[in-house]
Amino acid sequence: MTAVDDPDRMIFESSEPMDPLAESEDAQVKNRAKVGSARPSSLLYTFGVGSIMDLPQFSVMPAGLDDWEPIWRRRETIPVIEEPRLLKVVQLHLGPRVQQLRPFPWQPKARAMSQEGSDLGIPARVFPQWLRCTGCDYLGPLSRFSYTNTHPFRPDLATFEHVSCPGRGLNKNKTPGTKGKTRRSPAVPARYLLACVNGHLDEFPYALWAHRGKPCPAAPQPDLKLIDSNIGQGAGAVIVCERCRQRRSMSEAQGAAGKRKLPGCRGRHPHLNAFDSSCDQQPTTLMMMGASNLWFASTQSIIVMPRTAEQDKTALATRMRTLLTEEELTDYGSVAKILRSLLNAHKCDLTDVTDEELLAAAAEALAPPPSEEERKEKLRQWDPVELLVPEWGYLQKPALFAQQQDASGLMVTETATSPDLPDQIHRVIAVNRMKKVNAVLGFTRIDEMDRVNDLATRLVKLTRDGRPTWVPATEDRGEGIFLQLDENKVADWETKIVNTGLWKAHRQAHRHNFSRRFSATAADIDPDTRFPAPRYWLIHTLSHILIREMAMSCGYGAASLSERLYAWPATPDRPAAAGLLICTTSSDSDGTLGGLVALSQPERLRGLVADALQRAARCSSDPVCGQRTPRHGEDFLHGAACHCCSFASETSCERANRFLDRRFLLTLPTIDDERVPGFFGSVDGY
Repeated sequence: MTAVDDPDRMIFESSEPMDPLAESEDAQVKNRAKVGSARPSSLLYTFGVGSIMDLPQFSVMPAGLDDWEPIWRRRETIPVIEEPRLLKVVQLHLGPRVQQLRPFPWQPKARAMSQEGSDLGIPARVFPQWLRCTGCDYLGPLSRFSYTNTHPFRPDLATFEHVSCPGRGLNKNKTPGTKGKTRRSPAVPARYLLACVNGHLDEFPYALWAHRGKPCPAAPQPDLKLIDSNIGQGAGAVIVCERCRQRRSMSEAQGAAGKRKLPGCRGRHPHLNAFDSSCDQQPTTLMMMGASNLWFASTQSIIVMPRTAEQDKTALATRMRTLLTEEELTDYGSVAKILRSLLNAHKCDLTDVTDEELLAAAAEALAPPPSEEERKEKLRQWDPVELLVPEWGYLQKPALFAQQQDASGLMVTETATSPDLPDQIHRVIAVNRMKKVNAVLGFTRIDEMDRVNDLATRLVKLTRDGRPTWVPATEDRGEGIFLQLDENKVADWETKIVNTGLWKAHRQAHRHNFSRRFSATAADIDPDTRFPAPRYWLIHTLSHILIREMAMSCGYGAASLSERLYAWPATPDRPAAAGLLICTTSSDSDGTLGGLVALSQPERLRGLVADALQRAARCSSDPVCGQRTPRHGEDFLHGAACHCCSFASETSCERANRFLDRRFLLTLPTIDDERVPGFFGSVDGY
């Protein structure tokens, strides 16, 4: 880096090494030992590829998919999650090269003390790679610290230490309780980073920051200290050069004025150990290591439904492309006997596949993929609701429920409703068993995908070439309850809502929020196309109050319950939907204990719905909560809803507690606003 005309602004100079930490990374001995563990769900939504995962003593970043390949090659066969409907969506987003959905590299132990599977795991890199000594405040790159983990079965003891730490003040050169021994102090990550909306992440240039973009006059690589006079408060940290005694507070890098002093983006991807050729983000954004907007997962999920014959053919075609070479497919794609022999050699089960089906799948495998222009056009027009339409359609056909003995893992039962259940609830279905498959598309930084029109360029690539052949996925099993509202009543209620002042206020708040918070990298789109219909607000709010009520009697915690909303008006391509599925899913047996589906029994559900509506009629924050309406440029995306009455945990809500309003459920008392007709009428004479 070098100084420019502005003495407080810094840029990277091409004559310098691309990565000032390159030599420190190369100097480190690669450690293949286990340093931590996480559940598949957290690796999917919280600590996935490119995120920063806090360990007890330091932090790591799960590496890109290129580094996963050698891990899986330690097995003769690589397990695959076969779900054609989800794979098709992944290919739409990432390209036709993606041919597989793979689970995380893990296998269960056959015995308690067995070492089976110990050679599997997700590779990760230490990041940030600038650490701070807790004994003397020394700030330096990874190569200046020593990695230790003396206990092979205690990965939580792994740590980086500052050998020969001088200590502070009266404690200098002394180790408590010892005499004549070298002091070793643990080091912790230096928490400041640089990020950009294109998904790049970099170390903060501490040395150049302290010297205001110039080299140290006393030494080419001076020792630094990060002195934090107010632990936990970023503004209290000061970077001090030990050689020339220059110092600079980190508070200068914060806010709009501080942003102008930061360098431009170098296009660094730490999870790939690589750089993009260019990035137009000038300057970068200061980011704290634990910031909630440092990493946003972009995933898609489906509930596995019984397959159609067309989906079976697509699944077999995908297996052919994976197991056979292009030459084998071309030469023998029309010879069923040879094709069957080749696939049997790869242990592909073709017991129930006829020769005609085999040849049809081969023809599909040989068909050229759509062009890149066609894929991008389909992606531009794609609506995530398309994933929900087959599920909604299946639940509308009770005659299919008896045909559930297949690999889908789905078992649903239509349940009788209590006469005292509100007649606005049309059907109740007990989901005794279900399987949910979740796939990773990528991730973003600073802005989540909902703010950026799902632009493909916003997704940070998972491989160095940006063209993965597979993506990580998880298979969760669980149970749930499906409630369907009366479509005629919902449609009549919507016609009353769309002309109310409350609905107009919510629409205007959404437009303002959209224009103010929308990412600069987004396309120019109409905010009204992203504004959910009144039925969505209704069903979303109903889902939240039911989740809060069910958590008190189903045996699962509220954070374990999640919603899946089917709420869209009729279009020429699909019929209207008005229903919700409250479910719990887990990668182990925790999601199939039966406590949730038991609530679908008529009397239990009647009491549960009545209690939920009764609680929703009042909030301990009323009248403030009950009369919350955005006005005068306010842009919050909820109405009469708060943590006391309607908000759910982040793991439960699919829209981050947006688009909620109890006034759409029940007619609540008001003082200066018009009374909005609630879908379920009034409670207690309201």
